[in-house]
Amino acid sequence: MLAMDQGVVEEWLSEFKTLPDSAVSTYAASLKDKGALVPALYKVIRENYSDLLEPVCHQLFEFYRSGEPQLQRFTLQFLPELLWSLLSVSAARDPHTSGCIEALLLGIYNLEIVDKDGQSKVLSFTVPSLSKPSVYHEPSTIGSMALTEGALANHGLSRVVYSGPHLQRETFTAQNRFEVLTFLLLCYNAALSYMSSTSLQSLCQLSSRVCICGYPRQQMRRYKGINTRLTVTSEFLVQLITGIHYALCNGEVDLGSKALDDVLYRAQLELFPEALLVGNAIKSSLHSAALKSNNKEGARSIQVEITPTSSRISRNAVTSLSIRGHRWKRHGETKCVCACLLCSFSLVPKTFINIIMTTEQMNQTSISL
Repeated sequence: MLAMDQGVVEEWLSEFKTLPDSAVSTYAASLKDKGALVPALYKVIRENYSDLLEPVCHQLFEFYRSGEPQLQRFTLQFLPELLWSLLSVSAARDPHTSGCIEALLLGIYNLEIVDKDGQSKVLSFTVPSLSKPSVYHEPSTIGSMALTEGALANHGLSRVVYSGPHLQRETFTAQNRFEVLTFLLLCYNAALSYMSSTSLQSLCQLSSRVCICGYPRQQMRRYKGINTRLTVTSEFLVQLITGIHYALCNGEVDLGSKALDDVLYRAQLELFPEALLVGNAIKSSLHSAALKSNNKEGARSIQVEITPTSSRISRNAVTSLSIRGHRWKRHGETKCVCACLLCSFSLVPKTFINIIMTTEQMNQTSISL
């Protein structure tokens, strides 16, 4: 680590300690102007044996505990790098170098699972209905949906899924590690629109490394880091895919595409249906305009097809206007057969069909509704 970067970090560590409570909001807003600070902090986190790692983790936790949204988002941007540092050290079986990172991650987790009164949170999520547009689908592209009695009964009904309450954790174990990390990724994904390009790149790199280490694809990716296979869960991969989807649509096309392929590769090996379903759905949707944008600046969003304001009517749809304007050509036989077909298929009630045919008007059949 360069002496200049070390000086930037040390200055950052000292200035927050002497900051009065009334100046926290102003200080939080000024952090984005410190261009050299974020890269320097990334270097500290990546150097597991750095003397600055412990005070940096303590400072990041103080940021998150302050309750100031901008300071909390400042801490969250380093979450992918912190997760990778923890997992890589755990795979190397050297837990002594990750103690401060574990404390930081557990502290954020324990703060997030309770509300302001200290009561356990219960999070709710609404599962989108196929009859209504969502991030992953557009009803108009599904095709005709049969209006059965059951479909009409369930139309407009929303299914709500609940998560929680979550247990407080004091240490990481093999049983709770990915439960905690998955919840932390959920918190990170909730603030994706505030994350910098560097943070999104770190998320994509985390996804690829976690999924390919110890597998043949690691040689193809030419990643020379750890070669130990890391245990993952389906829920953890789904949260990774959620962040990758956002990164893909906001300028990180190359890294995001590789990360999505690597996650699907691992999901296929592990036979994780949830990760395969979400990942393949996103991959199929990205063949359109989502991958065409390589703009990393400006508004952050996920590109989806928008339902048009005017209703879509098939060119072959039978309407009152199309029936009035339709004219049958004369082929030497009566056109009463056409009227009978209309009645037999019950397109309109028989009592509303008046067929006016004379010998002078055999070329034209007028149906009045």
